[in-house]
Amino acid sequence: MNFHVLLVSAPDRTDVLLEALGSNPGVSSLVVLPGATRRPGGDAVQFDVRPGSANSVFRHLKTLQDGHTNPVAVEYVDATLGEQPAPASKHFVVQRDLAPVWDLVEARIRSDAVYAPSFYVLLAIAGLIGAVGILTNSQILIVGAMVVGPEYNAIMGVALGIDKRTRRPVLRGLLALPVGFAGAMVVTLFFGLVIRWSGHTPGLYEAGVRPVSDLINNPNVFSVVVAVLTGKVGVVSLTEARASALIGVFISVTTIPAAADVGLSLAYSSWGEARGSAFQLLLNVVLLIVVGAAALRVQRIIWRARERPRRSLDGPGPG
Repeated sequence: MNFHVLLVSAPDRTDVLLEALGSNPGVSSLVVLPGATRRPGGDAVQFDVRPGSANSVFRHLKTLQDGHTNPVAVEYVDATLGEQPAPASKHFVVQRDLAPVWDLVEARIRSDAVYAPSFYVLLAIAGLIGAVGILTNSQILIVGAMVVGPEYNAIMGVALGIDKRTRRPVLRGLLALPVGFAGAMVVTLFFGLVIRWSGHTPGLYEAGVRPVSDLINNPNVFSVVVAVLTGKVGVVSLTEARASALIGVFISVTTIPAAADVGLSLAYSSWGEARGSAFQLLLNVVLLIVVGAAALRVQRIIWRARERPRRSLDGPGPG
């Protein structure tokens, strides 16, 4: 998988950019269209870059921009016809040894951590789905609520802000998460009151047979284990661009089901269950943020340590 890059270069910087890109063996299909762009005006430059060279190329692009804010568009190229295959790995089990493309990882996290009205609407809808799953003891609906809820994007936005030591995304995420979960709790509270008043409460739930709710509102050591493992897998799935693993993270995080159980328990005057679910929610959110930030930092440290000897052997290069 290669990356196709499109950017706008100021005419007085294009020659320097082309020289740097042309000297990088990981760059191919370099095309320049002088004066072809408008808003902003400049030269259109596009090229393909291999994953192993992406970090050095993007670092050099930042250096050449020197404060300019022209965007750089990056597309994934799943396959290239006629491309020479990569040399066979010396190892039979581990056949890939490429650092994550950090600029793309960070851009993906930032683009997902957007708190538009749809963020809060999806949290409320996920809370309602979770509430129905709790009332009917349906684990399938609980899984559905986990997938619908967008809270993990906000959690990773906070984790990235902590890792990068940037205050604004941390504050925005820490404000959006409580507001979003509070809104989901209020919606499920009113939903529970309506169901209770209308007499449509399922018989098992009315009789106190609530296996799904009991699983949510009783945090224990396994809750900690799952939250820690999920936080690590979430970071790996983002850095490795593994969508299937990220979906697994969504259906392992006990956040929106806990928020739904808080509202529902309050509607049915189950104060102990409401307290347990609130603690479950707080426990999972805090652990996911801490583990996410720590995992990002550890991965950066490991890959920087592994790249140093390679740079010393390969020479200074363009990055």
